[in-house]
Amino acid sequence: MSVAARLSPGGTPVVRVRGLHKRFGDLEVLRGVDLDVRSGEVVVIFGRSGSGKSTLLRCINFLEDPTEGTIEVAGMELAGGYRTRRKRELVRQLRLRAGMVFQQFNLFPQMTSLENVMEAPIRVKRVPREQARAKALALLDRVGLADKADVHPIRLSGGQQQRVAIARALAMEPEVMLFDEPTSALDPELIGEVLGVMRDLAAEHMTMLVVTHEMGFAREVANRMCFFHEGVLLEQGTPEDIFTRTRHAETRQFLSAVL
Repeated sequence: MSVAARLSPGGTPVVRVRGLHKRFGDLEVLRGVDLDVRSGEVVVIFGRSGSGKSTLLRCINFLEDPTEGTIEVAGMELAGGYRTRRKRELVRQLRLRAGMVFQQFNLFPQMTSLENVMEAPIRVKRVPREQARAKALALLDRVGLADKADVHPIRLSGGQQQRVAIARALAMEPEVMLFDEPTSALDPELIGEVLGVMRDLAAEHMTMLVVTHEMGFAREVANRMCFFHEGVLLEQGTPEDIFTRTRHAETRQFLSAVL
């Protein structure tokens, strides 16, 4: 039985996106996106390069300010547009609720794996150092890297660095995890170890929004798949819907190219 089949997401959405537009000058990257992600749900976002997938995640975490629309994460709603001093503080609070894992690992090179995972809880949440250290060690163990706690990123493989990055995001105890093509920078033989950690998180009912081209992972783990095309959420459904009963020619064309 797949991970997705064991999950029964329900209740109030953890993430609610309404009327989301994002423009960079004259280029409109997102064009009126509406999306809900419920507690315990794994939603896979897929589509061609430039379709707006990564921009969606960056808007949810306010790494990019939406041009129009609203983002709600764990009950905190923010509108796009001009960022005031008050809004900057609300953005900071929202980011505490949404952990993000990037294509590139973005670890601090001067810090060990353990220090990378401890840093944000200490600096942002003011967690006592020993408490943060104990939590970081437990998270490194959770991602299979307990023996790499004192190792610097340069001495880790790409897959190991990405697993440290996942542990670092989990250290903030987010309500939802956002994964932006987390395996795209990895050699093929290292992809499986990162996807394995993500499968474990899904089995533990972590709410996840994942941008990926790993269709095998999506088929196994996703509750829902969302196909983006030219800045629009063109089609969504269960993996079975998408792989066997897709309604749009653009979705079929994309799947035929990647499967």
